[in-house]
Amino acid sequence: MKGIFITATDTGVGKTIATLVLATLLREQGHDVGVMKPVQCGGVDAVFLKKSLQISDPLAEINPCFAREPLSPHLAFKREKREIDVKKILAAYGRLKQKHDIVLVEGAGGLMVPLRDDYFVADLARDMDLELIIVARLGLGTINHTLLTIEQARGQGLQVRGVLFSEAYNRKRGIPEKTNPDIIRRLGNVPVLGTIPWLKSLRRQEIVRRCALVVNCKRLLEPSAGLSASRQKQLVKWDKKYVWHPFTQMKDWLTDEPLVIDRAKGSYLLDTKGDRYLDGVSSLWVNVHGHGNRIVNARVHEQLNKLEHSTLLGLSNTPSVELARKLTSIAPKGLTKVFYSDNGSTAVEAAIKIAYQYWQNTGRKKKKYIAHLANSYHGDTLGSVSVGGIELFHKVYKNLIFKTIKVDFPDCYRAPKGKKYPDYAFECLDRFETMLKKKHSQIAAFVVEPIVQGAAGMIMWPKGILKRMSELCRRHKVIFIADEVATGFGRTGAMFACEQEGVSPDILCLAKGLTAGYLPLAATLTTKRIFDGFCFDYKDQKTFFHGHTYTGNPLACAAALANLEVFEREKTLERLAPKIKFLAGRLKMFYNLPHVGDVRQRGFMVGIELVRDRMTKEPYPWQQKVGVQVCQEVRNHGVILRPLGNVIVLMPPLSMTIEELGRLLDVTYRAIGKVTG
Repeated sequence: MKGIFITATDTGVGKTIATLVLATLLREQGHDVGVMKPVQCGGVDAVFLKKSLQISDPLAEINPCFAREPLSPHLAFKREKREIDVKKILAAYGRLKQKHDIVLVEGAGGLMVPLRDDYFVADLARDMDLELIIVARLGLGTINHTLLTIEQARGQGLQVRGVLFSEAYNRKRGIPEKTNPDIIRRLGNVPVLGTIPWLKSLRRQEIVRRCALVVNCKRLLEPSAGLSASRQKQLVKWDKKYVWHPFTQMKDWLTDEPLVIDRAKGSYLLDTKGDRYLDGVSSLWVNVHGHGNRIVNARVHEQLNKLEHSTLLGLSNTPSVELARKLTSIAPKGLTKVFYSDNGSTAVEAAIKIAYQYWQNTGRKKKKYIAHLANSYHGDTLGSVSVGGIELFHKVYKNLIFKTIKVDFPDCYRAPKGKKYPDYAFECLDRFETMLKKKHSQIAAFVVEPIVQGAAGMIMWPKGILKRMSELCRRHKVIFIADEVATGFGRTGAMFACEQEGVSPDILCLAKGLTAGYLPLAATLTTKRIFDGFCFDYKDQKTFFHGHTYTGNPLACAAALANLEVFEREKTLERLAPKIKFLAGRLKMFYNLPHVGDVRQRGFMVGIELVRDRMTKEPYPWQQKVGVQVCQEVRNHGVILRPLGNVIVLMPPLSMTIEELGRLLDVTYRAIGKVTG
């Protein structure tokens, strides 16, 4: 632990005294301790700590944000026509971390004290990536305040390392003072670190004499707690006995030591041992704003206390209505109706059925075929498998799926000999146009993953391909379905990949990042023209007879609304641009590795293709599991990746910092070099 955040149940509990006591006791144990009071309004607490502990750090680092009036920080700074500078605080903390073994950071008041109108002390603790010590009064009234503070901390995604009681007054201890610590320990399920007694003097000798035996400092120095060794073994045993993992060869899994994730924070996953791993693939391309985002957490929690689920079959619910309105306001022009389902596969499944039934309902019964790209991937339900083209995943189901029209489209890195990028891609489009001229009367829809074909190996399209595809479909009256399950919600640098070329599809499929990685939810958006193709009299039996039990689940819709709220409040797409530029610059270094054949990037979607021979583009044999070996190697250095065969995929959360991106790239680079060297 490099730092601990010291908060309290409210103002005047004794945080500053607790900070002084803990710093003194830790020094007695031989540790170099720094202190910090990031925000102070009135008073001399920071000066007091600096002088009492004889710390040489500049006061500007110990207390980077000071306002003169003893008011709530948001008000005190507003009255001085200033705003608390969080970046300045984090920079000062970074410098103090470099100087000391441990830094004790004292908050202002309690966790929900506002530093700005939309930013609280709890947010600062989270941004500093610190665990908490809660300082509480010893006497009557502390149970309510302390349990509420513990609950709030956990609701904000903060780890509580323990509660420290402070005896602020010199008076006889009664029943509350004698019993409250044990009650808090049991009801709050937290360690109690002891009680700081009332101190006549704040000199070092007095603090050590009165506090050394009654305050437990050992817990401050322990690494982030994981589960007990016995619990870890039990979970692994149960996993191997009961769980069947997707896209996983279970024979290998049963002989390996699985990684069991227990919690997460920001860009990191934490396993049952307490070890941290940088989440380099956004927990399979879904996490957007980091794990435990305060706004999404709060909105889901609010919704949970109102309504957890109500069917959309014959009823509606508030979040699903609000989300549909919001999605149609940000989607490409013309998409005005929203059909909900559960995941990417079902979003595409619904789109295919809608497109097919639209033509059946409107009298064009010959239009019954779905066209798709030969190397596409749209999910794992039988309908989405039917329009998939990755043989490894789908060949076993060939006798179960319906007949489709496959459209040849290149992986431009592996274009036939003599063909050049991007010309060959447009040659394939010419053939597509020729096919449409002949067969458009039979084709109901054409489904594509716009700009980037993810599961095919992060294949990136040349500029202009998507727009021409859309125009050809419109010209020949073929419904154009854009599957943005993977590319939506900022992954390519725009909210939706279709925006990159000004394309408005007839149907848009969304999932993965829709709820910021919180809950299963998908949406299939259509135009009013398509929707109107289902509006008939009841007796005509042209209803869309399709849906799921959890369609439009209120909790999931609340998470999706919060996701879009964060995009707006934090200006996610604007802040993404310099990170995309950083990625592009640093990815060039991978060509220094002789077995990197191609590096492909669009926004925050990256594919690094490994080859046995760069000159001939000869791939590594599948059985050699080179991609798997690289991902195992990065895990040894605290990074989680998942390959697509010999393609190493990087798809970090949009919130990942440039510093974290640098670490992700460095670890990946070294792992590829080691495995292929």
